[in-house]
Amino acid sequence: MRYLSTRGESATRGFSDILLEGLAPDGGLYLPESYPQIDRATLAQWRGLSYADLAYEILSRFITDIPADDLRALIAKTYTPEVFGGHAEIVPLKPLKGDPGMALLGLSEGPTLAFKDMAMQLLGNLFEYALARQHSELNIFGATSGDTGSAAEYAMRGKRGIRVFMLSPFGKMSAFQTAQMYSLADANIHNIAVQGVFDDAQDMVKAVSNDLDFKRRWRIGTVNSINWARLAAQIVYYFAGYFQATRSNDEQVSFTVPSGNFGNICAGHVARMMGLPIRKLVLATNENNVLDEFFRTGVYRPRKSAETHHTSSPSMDISKASNFERFIFDLLGRDASRVHALFADELPSKGFFDLSADPAFARIATDYGFASGSSTHADRLATIRSVWQGSERLIDTHTADGVKVAREHLEPGVPMLVLETALAAKFPETIQEAVGTCPQRPAGLEDLERRPQRFAVMPVEVEAVKSYIAMHCGAGLAGS
Repeated sequence: MRYLSTRGESATRGFSDILLEGLAPDGGLYLPESYPQIDRATLAQWRGLSYADLAYEILSRFITDIPADDLRALIAKTYTPEVFGGHAEIVPLKPLKGDPGMALLGLSEGPTLAFKDMAMQLLGNLFEYALARQHSELNIFGATSGDTGSAAEYAMRGKRGIRVFMLSPFGKMSAFQTAQMYSLADANIHNIAVQGVFDDAQDMVKAVSNDLDFKRRWRIGTVNSINWARLAAQIVYYFAGYFQATRSNDEQVSFTVPSGNFGNICAGHVARMMGLPIRKLVLATNENNVLDEFFRTGVYRPRKSAETHHTSSPSMDISKASNFERFIFDLLGRDASRVHALFADELPSKGFFDLSADPAFARIATDYGFASGSSTHADRLATIRSVWQGSERLIDTHTADGVKVAREHLEPGVPMLVLETALAAKFPETIQEAVGTCPQRPAGLEDLERRPQRFAVMPVEVEAVKSYIAMHCGAGLAGS
């Protein structure tokens, strides 16, 4: 399998080449030259596989330059009950009794209680493997709105040859999310609190990634969902959810996905393109509804930092969806020149682009299954309350946005799976406001906010963060 850039200026590359890189040299994102096609006979063979075996069958079609035995061992090491909450089923289906036909796909049983663990744990093992083969080191540079950062840090802590530099918006995550990251004392983990919003942090990551000299000198890689390896790992749970929700491959399933950066739902898009019988892919946003606006109007208009709302589902407080370019690439028939014109020229100069008059826009629902909706603070409080009353389940704020929007897109006879993004324990303040009680925490996390925290505060200045990275890259690495 070879990979190409959405902007078309780079030569195709193998999986191991792009694993440690992130953005392509031309500023585009990597995608496979073509999506593997899964026929009905293969789907039937996969039904009933363990999660690890299913992951191998899917990922081995995208990862063709790692020996099969090594890849199988890395996947088996990752997806174990010990890592994912002690459950035999790595992604359990959680029916909502108060919402017939709807269930949660449980993706938050990993070490950081968020769906990001599903891919990040594998990414940590892949990185360590690749670096050992190359006798090399990697400095991971990323941005987080709350969950990516902690998932990356917990996956990479103590990994041989790896440092992590993680940007996060200062004062704009939940207390639990903040403490989960900033309390890590591992020498190879560096938390940087940016005096701005997530989009500012993400722009800084892209700026550093586009400085090819700096990137090569300091061996900069990414773990954000712009990294194809992370997105590829997320494809697996769409297949796993489908098999649990159906009895035969004659059935269709819809998925609702809370999404800010378009990575999680982009994995669903790829699964559908591979042949998984997905009826609808429903995108749910919060008050930062840039993506919902596009799917309703055809206009993609990222907001400025000052226009980005700080909400009670903070991991979706994003107004520039990095992965969106991948979908637009497919939507426009993989026309790299058009994608380059939209994202490298039109968007920076005009602040938006408009596809409403393009025939492709009219095919979004019919050919790609996309629908969308949005949620507000009042909506998520009401949804958390109604799910608690109807199903005796506490759901987190982002999952609540998903449930609210999913209810608007139910179809008779089509199961609706809402991707659970985190456990309610990560957002106790809003849960308390909604139902009058705090969610129970997993054992060992009772004192999380009281632990010492270690982080640096930094302005939104690319040169400042470059200097910080360069200064710390001379330090010793854990496990080296």
